Formats: sequence, C-alpha cells, structure tokens
Amino acid sequence: MKEFKLPDIGEGIHEGEIVRWLVKEGDSVNEDQPIAEVMTDKATVEITSPYKGTVAKLHAAEGQSVLVGATIIEIDETGGGGAPKAAPAAPAAAAPAPSAPKPASAPSVAPPPVPTVSRPSAPMPPPAPRMPAPEPVMAEPMAAASGPVLATPATRKLARELGVDLRSLAGTGPRGRVTKEDVERRAQGGAQAAPPIAMPPAPRVPAPASPNPAAAVPAPPRPSLPSPPPVPFVPGGETRIPLRGLRKKIAEQMALSKRTAAHFTYVEEVDVTDLVKFRGDAKELAKEKGAKLTYLPFIMKAIVNGLKQFPMLNSMLDDEKSEIVQKHYFNFGIAVDTPGGLVVPVVKNVDKLSILELAREIERVASAARESTIALDDLRGGTFTITNAGNIGGLFATPVINFPQVAILGVHKISKKPVVRGDKIEIGDVMYLSISIDHRVVDGADGARFMNEVVRLLQDPRLLLLEG
Repeated sequence: MKEFKLPDIGEGIHEGEIVRWLVKEGDSVNEDQPIAEVMTDKATVEITSPYKGTVAKLHAAEGQSVLVGATIIEIDETGGGGAPKAAPAAPAAAAPAPSAPKPASAPSVAPPPVPTVSRPSAPMPPPAPRMPAPEPVMAEPMAAASGPVLATPATRKLARELGVDLRSLAGTGPRGRVTKEDVERRAQGGAQAAPPIAMPPAPRVPAPASPNPAAAVPAPPRPSLPSPPPVPFVPGGETRIPLRGLRKKIAEQMALSKRTAAHFTYVEEVDVTDLVKFRGDAKELAKEKGAKLTYLPFIMKAIVNGLKQFPMLNSMLDDEKSEIVQKHYFNFGIAVDTPGGLVVPVVKNVDKLSILELAREIERVASAARESTIALDDLRGGTFTITNAGNIGGLFATPVINFPQVAILGVHKISKKPVVRGDKIEIGDVMYLSISIDHRVVDGADGARFMNEVVRLLQDPRLLLLEG
C-alpha cells in the first residue's frame, strides 16, 4: 500500500483545496494519471498519480483544505488490497501488469513520500521491466531516471496528448523544468538534448529505455462527473451553494485586501480619440503579424512610464519587516473574467515587450485562464494590476487592490462625448480611468500625478513610440 501526500505545488504554498476527485475508491489508476483537481493560489491544477494500482482510500473530501505533506490518497500497488507496507517481497501473481511481472525486491524501494520540487510532479515508482517495442516512440535515451521530472500539470497533460515522454527531455525552464515549448518542439520533431536533470539524490531503481508508457498503455478515460442540474427558481425558496474552489480563494483575497490596505480611489477622464484612430489603423497590420490588437497594450506601456516616474505605485509593504519594497521590474496582472470566477494572470517584463508582443502575450495568458490551463508561473510575480470592465459597461468603478500590491488601475468603456479642443466643442472618444491605491504607501498627490502621466501618453499615442 502506497500513501501519496499532497506535493509541494508552488513556492510559498502551504495548502490546497481538493476541488474534485477524478477517481473513487476501488478504481484502477495508471502512473501519471490525473487523480484530483486541487485549487491553490487562484489556480486549479491536476495532481497525477505516482503509482499504478487500485485506489484503496481517499483521505480528503471535496472542498476540504489539505496541508502540503498530508496524505490525500492510498493506492494498493498489488491491485487486490491488503498487501503490507514495505513488504520485502510481493508474489508475482498479485501484480496485474500487462507486461512481465515485477521483480520481488521492487516493493522495498520506495520514492520519497513528499516531492521536493516546486510543483506537482509524478515521482517514479520502481518500474517493472518491459519488453522492447518494435518501434520505440523516442529515438533518444531516457534522461531523468535518477529523479522526478519538473513540469507543470498543463505541461504533463500536453505531453500525454502529444505522446511525448517527459523523461526524455532536458528542461529549459528554471531548475531544469520541462516547459510546454520543450514538449511542442519534441512533438514537431525538433532536436532536444537529454542530459540528466540536476535533482536531489533519491533512492530509486534506474529505468531502462522504453516507449512512452502513456502511449503504449492508454490511461483509462477520466470519469465524467456530471454537473448538477440547474436549480429551478422557486418563489420564496433559497439555494445554498458551497463556497469552495476559486470563489473561496477570491473571497479570502478580497477580504484580506479590504481589511489590510487603506484604499483610496482617484478617477480621471481621458480623450482617447487619437488612440482609437491609431489602433483602428493598426489592427489589420497586427492581425497579419499574429496579434489581436486591443487598447490594453497601449495602456500598459503608458503605465510603465508612469511607474518609472512614481515607483511607489510599483511596490509592496512588508509589514513584518516594516519595509516598503520597490520593484525594479514591471509584471502586470490582468484581471480575466472566467466561468469559475476572476483570475489574474501576469504579463511579465512589460517594459521590454513591444506593443505587438504585449498583444500576443495578453491573448496567451487570458486564453489559458479562461480554459483553466493557466500555469502557476503565469499567476506569480505581479507588481501592478489592471482590471478592464470596458466591454461590459458602466461609467467607472473603484477596484479592490490585488494585495500585497499597492495599486490597481480600472479601465472603463470608451464613449462618444462632447470634448473641448481650444475654443471648439467637438465629438470625441472619451474613457474613464480609476486607480485604487494603498494610502499607507502612496500619497494621493503621487497617485494623481501618476494618472496625469498616463493620460498624457494615451491622449497622444505617438509619445508612446518615443517614451515607451
């Protein structure tokens, strides 16, 4: 019997909520098969099984929060239930493997119970020897038999879909993490070196080169858990909805922000007539270059210039150390409306990207957020947040700060309104911007001056080409 503990699924994350079990007690599971969806840090990630066998016991209920390192599931590797833990030998007949039976000494070699990597990876159990396939899936030798492969759940899912064995790849991400780009290059036939990934030593048996097990033995289909039917409206009645998953995280984060930061909101009106014309002229060119050009990249560039002049708005307050931490990089969170609730993916190094590069990156992270395939790396490291309700309507709003940041900018709809230009009244395109700041860190005067700089650049987008 193997106990699987909730792995370390991200730096600074201490617990996760079991949003949904994808297996139930008595089900058969394969190695690297998704077994649960876990919510943490505004992202739902899939946890995969490190073992092959039968689900003996689920240790947490859906909606329950579990600490990292706590046991969440027990899997019987014998497939029958009842084999003692760490038995020195297991009868070959008790292991229902489609290939050759496992060696008798295999159960005595166990992987570490809690992975030491920074996201949910699948530790390799002692593998059973396999007969070589006539047409191996990978021409290169396996690379990471000495330790678990660093990869996000989204990358693992992509690898399974494309039939790519993660152990054959040399990750190009931080700490040797395998990225989606690594998987896509291999699937398209690109060359990929395969040196072993540098990992802490772990007692395990080296695996022989073999085809991708996910391709050779298809994992059983994910159980279809039907959504409950919509509750009909009954006059005088009520409906109770469990507060869990993303909605629970949003509630916790918003309450923390409101009771911690001293919110102050400032509103400006912007004549964006020239910006509307410039963007309209550039849309087709951007489309030819593979970018969907919205107003957001221009706004982000204007914000960068404002933050360089007023860096207090690009900072956070470290209450424990009584220090204001100014950030010398510009990573902007973009609030995205998804079916499950508000998600804030982060576009990084905004100052180093062109308008078209920003447009492509915004579309990438927003689409991933809506499709629930966003990686944890794309949700971290934000220094400033933008929320855009312009496509919905409303005059303006007072957004809640994305704590522990100290500022958030609200972007609102563009409307035709009369504007004064010189001595004339003309019809122009007008938009409101609202910024909420943490008055503990940022003075109202600096917030207003910051907005003046943003307005100046948006009213004449040619200046962005000179200063952005």
